[in-house]
Amino acid sequence: MSVLLFGVSHRSAPVSVLERLAVADDQRGKLIDDLLSTRTVSEAMMVSTCNRVEIYAVVDAFHPALDAVGRVIGDHSGLSVAELTGHAYVRYSEAAVEHLFTVAAGLDSMVVGEQQILGQIRGAYTDADANRTAGRTLHELAQQALRVGKRVHTETGIDRAGASVVSVALNRASTVRGEHAPLRSAVVLGAGAMGSLATSALAGDGVADITVVNRTAERAADVAASVAEKYTVAARGTTFDGVAEAMADADIVVTCTGSVTAVLGVGEIHSALAARTNPAPLMICDLGLPRDVDPAAARLPNVHIIDIEGLRGDEQTRAAEADALAARAIVASELADYLSVQRQAEVTPTVAALRQRAADVVEAEILRLAGRLPDLDDTQRDEVAKTVRRVADKLLHAPTVRVKQLASSGRGDHYAEALRELFELAPGAAESVAARGVGVDEDT
Repeated sequence: MSVLLFGVSHRSAPVSVLERLAVADDQRGKLIDDLLSTRTVSEAMMVSTCNRVEIYAVVDAFHPALDAVGRVIGDHSGLSVAELTGHAYVRYSEAAVEHLFTVAAGLDSMVVGEQQILGQIRGAYTDADANRTAGRTLHELAQQALRVGKRVHTETGIDRAGASVVSVALNRASTVRGEHAPLRSAVVLGAGAMGSLATSALAGDGVADITVVNRTAERAADVAASVAEKYTVAARGTTFDGVAEAMADADIVVTCTGSVTAVLGVGEIHSALAARTNPAPLMICDLGLPRDVDPAAARLPNVHIIDIEGLRGDEQTRAAEADALAARAIVASELADYLSVQRQAEVTPTVAALRQRAADVVEAEILRLAGRLPDLDDTQRDEVAKTVRRVADKLLHAPTVRVKQLASSGRGDHYAEALRELFELAPGAAESVAARGVGVDEDT
């Protein structure tokens, strides 16, 4: 059994697709039940946020399980297979585990390092646990992912990474404009986590007039109202239909929509410049990954664009990148430990079956000895039994320890098969022992 991940996020799909894929809390259970009704999926958990929908499933075969997941998601969203294929990403086995650890660490979020995703993963796992859709594999995987996220946030400064990028971009914009032309009015494209962060940073830096632009007017208005109340500034929300008008007199435009394509083209910027009465250059901070602004706009007169690539040399940005690098190192270390344990677990039932086989042989020989030497007293019989058991244990110790060590580096199923062949273990013996809960001591 392996883990299959099927996901769509802000990195792979536009907002319009994410909206169609959105799964309400009261819909999650039905989707998971539909998945578990297929013969190839035995466990399932769904992480559903405004920026991602990811299904983690324990499956016995890749292609049938992928077809099942695609069918369930397609029925829910109304998206065709071709549409899903164009926006979804699929990870399997070790790659699926690595992705979940990366997400839990905040490294795949729109705002790098944000902690909200950790709570969302915890909620998804809690639901799966309560509804009994998570078995041993997902229990171990989800709990380990939560530990990885907590460790990253405790041991690194990853929480500051997103805020650092916004702060550096605004400082760079202020420097370009000069001290005699302070930033007074701003337009923020995007009302997600990064957009909210940018809006708060602008207000905190003294920008008194802010317009929030978003695909949905309601969300834009919510972000604007929140910052207006917190910082006592003039703020309003609008949709992209009014973006050119909003930019006409803005000192700075910050874009952070999470779209996979440019949302601000040469046409919109040219229209804003034509209506502009502000003689200062129009500063545009493009914080989108991929870029929100058409690169050709940089050639327009009186326009200065600052993007993520241009911020890499800044000391604060380098510090944020160092925190992200440290977080990735933790993810890599935790992934290696997790996979080592899982690989050893692959051979554990076979090792247990081998030890059970040895124990059965020893008991049979002790009974046989009792029949051939009936004059042995209880003390002698016990000493003989202990000696034979010690011989069997010592003979099995080295190969069973070594096979677990070899399995931790991969190909555990091959080593398990070798043990079954060498010791003529009956087909299904390992599974039978595992079902009875027979384990293997840590030092064996």
